Amino acid sequence: MNAPDGPIVNKPQLDLLYTSYNSRKWVHPDPLEYLYHYPDLRDREIVGLIASSLAYGRVSYILKSVSVVLKEMGPSPYEFLKLETASSLEQTFLDFRHRFTTGKELAQMLTGIKDVIERFGSLYACFFAGLRQDHETVFPALSFLVKNLRVAFDGHRHSLLPLPEKGSACKRLNLFLRWMVRKDNVDPGGWRGVGPSKLIIPLDTHMHRICGLLKLTNRKSSDMRTAIEITCAFSQMEPRDPVRYDFALTRLGIRNDADIGTFLKRCNNVHPKRRGQ
Repeated sequence: MNAPDGPIVNKPQLDLLYTSYNSRKWVHPDPLEYLYHYPDLRDREIVGLIASSLAYGRVSYILKSVSVVLKEMGPSPYEFLKLETASSLEQTFLDFRHRFTTGKELAQMLTGIKDVIERFGSLYACFFAGLRQDHETVFPALSFLVKNLRVAFDGHRHSLLPLPEKGSACKRLNLFLRWMVRKDNVDPGGWRGVGPSKLIIPLDTHMHRICGLLKLTNRKSSDMRTAIEITCAFSQMEPRDPVRYDFALTRLGIRNDADIGTFLKRCNNVHPKRRGQ
């Protein structure tokens, strides 16, 4: 549903912003850039889950942490995991730390990836097994994938793979799905059997603030309910691909050469604020 007063942004404005940023030259610094080095989908989906799962904190720290992990895994993360065991992974990443994510947690996630690939054939196959045609969003399939990945965690709380049904916006997991499902000049795609119309906006406090300013939501919590509400608002403008504008909008706050104030002013000039606002 839309925020009560309706958005101050329209599809032509968003399409213009999308066109301006739909190029890989605008990606750096973003952990998405690591996926471009892996043409084999078996490797790319593993790299995507690692890069998105570590995508919290300062971007320079994120890129460093992802780089450390991928260097250990060599040219093919898929082949690397085939040869590793849970104990060898824990030993390999014993000294790893990314903010409050420990090397043990990382090793558990990698063990979960290895187990899922052994049981389903790929992360995609596991995700797709949880997806039905009548599902409005990817939420059920995402929950199915995460539950299977978390088998290796033995029920312990985990910083990398939150359970969607707990109410979190699951920004990093939805970011992973955006990378894997969508395909344009920025998102490399690869999961062809999943329709982008089912994706949920990757919502963090930054994106939540932007969408609040655009009157796409008036909810205060950056949770799954808010993410779905914002996604529904985007669906009114782009029903086949509601997450289409995510990358472009987030550039407005990430890049020093992007100005959210100018974009908001342009939106307000087309949709003047109501009296008293």
